[in-house]
Amino acid sequence: LKKLCAYKGVEIIEGAVCADHVHLCLSIPPKYCVSEFMGYLKGKSALMIFDKHPEQGSKWNRSFWARGYYIATIGNITEEAIKRYIQEQQEEAKKEETR
Repeated sequence: LKKLCAYKGVEIIEGAVCADHVHLCLSIPPKYCVSEFMGYLKGKSALMIFDKHPEQGSKWNRSFWARGYYIATIGNITEEAIKRYIQEQQEEAKKEETR
């Protein structure tokens, strides 16, 4: 994800990888449509994962990511609040792993 974001000039401000989902706070340049960037990020990263882990199945007849995603823009809440939420999600995921 870091490599793909860097290629497009997208800054990862905060991120957390959980067992079944990913949280990202991104700064996407205004020249990119958010939905197009998410399609790029999910599509290219799935291909990269299937190339690196072929035992997961064929990249042509399996999907890695869920079809949907949730996006919110920073405005009604602060960037710090979003960072804190992502960090809390990662801590919660770690607790779940130890159970």
